[in-house]
Amino acid sequence: MNIIEVFRQSIDSIRANKLRSSLTLLAISVGVFAIIGANTAVLVLDTYFKDTLSLMGGDVITITKTPTISMGPQDWEKLRNREDITLEQMERLQDYTDRSSDIGPNRTYRTTRVTYEDIETEPNISIRGGNQFYLDNNAYTLSEGRNILPQDVDNARAVAIIGADVESALFDREDAVGKTIRIEGRPYTVIGMVEAKGNVFGNTLDRFVVIPYSNLAGVYGKNQNIGIQVRAGSVVNIQKAIDEITGYLRVIRKVDPIEENNFEITTNESLSNSFNSFTAILYSIGFVIGGIVLLGAGIGVMNIMLVSVSERTREIGVRKAVGATKKAIVSQFLMEAIAICQIGGVIGIIFGAALGNAAALWLESSVVIPWSSAVGGLLGMTIIGVVFGVYPAFKAAQLDPIESLRYE
Repeated sequence: MNIIEVFRQSIDSIRANKLRSSLTLLAISVGVFAIIGANTAVLVLDTYFKDTLSLMGGDVITITKTPTISMGPQDWEKLRNREDITLEQMERLQDYTDRSSDIGPNRTYRTTRVTYEDIETEPNISIRGGNQFYLDNNAYTLSEGRNILPQDVDNARAVAIIGADVESALFDREDAVGKTIRIEGRPYTVIGMVEAKGNVFGNTLDRFVVIPYSNLAGVYGKNQNIGIQVRAGSVVNIQKAIDEITGYLRVIRKVDPIEENNFEITTNESLSNSFNSFTAILYSIGFVIGGIVLLGAGIGVMNIMLVSVSERTREIGVRKAVGATKKAIVSQFLMEAIAICQIGGVIGIIFGAALGNAAALWLESSVVIPWSSAVGGLLGMTIIGVVFGVYPAFKAAQLDPIESLRYE
């Protein structure tokens, strides 16, 4: 008997017991759905996170008072009590370091309205302090106008570079360069605009105004906590730059040699490693939940096949009486178990991938197809079909043909 004929008989047997087969298929589908859905969602998040990191400079190092991303328990009271990172410390670092370049602050001083004549934005525009390196350090590209100059910083000039969202809100029908906007009543001359970068996790990257940090320090105070961005020059120089920055900052912040750093240094690679740890946990949870469901489904497959053997005892006797071998009987029932698992697996893969990609639609990210998980799911279903179908198949093959023919 060829495999196609065996498979056809298996499908016919499944159709003959629709209710029982449907319940078994449901259990299998739910297990595969849990695994594929979780894997697809995590793959979407991973793709989205990597796309987001690509929007930042690969050789940019960020220095902050507290961790940018925290995995696991932290002594937050100790972290909050650390000394603030100030503009003075950043400027001293600029004087000391020679391995790194493009050092600038990363600080949002206010989130407020921006007005131009009688037009005003929503009160959700972040007012950021920067210098001539801010745009490059955050991978922004000027669409029009000029960048902040060192002279603008030295003289605390009231000039501003606006994001794409601010431009569209205030200057929909005219050129923004040279116009005067107002922030909390203070005038600033627009000197440049940047190209749009889009959204990250539903939050726009284009709703901001960058002003020379020296100007904002004069308005809001220069001793506020800031982040420092440093460009290493190239990816291969990152570790050397981190070592140099760490040494200088420990001196600047007067950290005792026996004490740990009272600041955090973050790079794209460290962010990626933290996110990979997080996704690994999500993958594990999905596999554990799906595995438990599939174990129950596999037991269900065994039960349905045992019941099928019992109900078809006379049929088995007839087949043996006309010459069917034990191998043929085993093949038929084993193929039936595999067919049930494969059909349930395909259903679970389709719905799991669809649900997982709902995250892609929400995040406005690219749709992903979890090919490796899908192939693994089909192989896994084959293994489950064999493991839980082999006992009923051998039981059927061992039936005595004479006794089977007498079975009512």
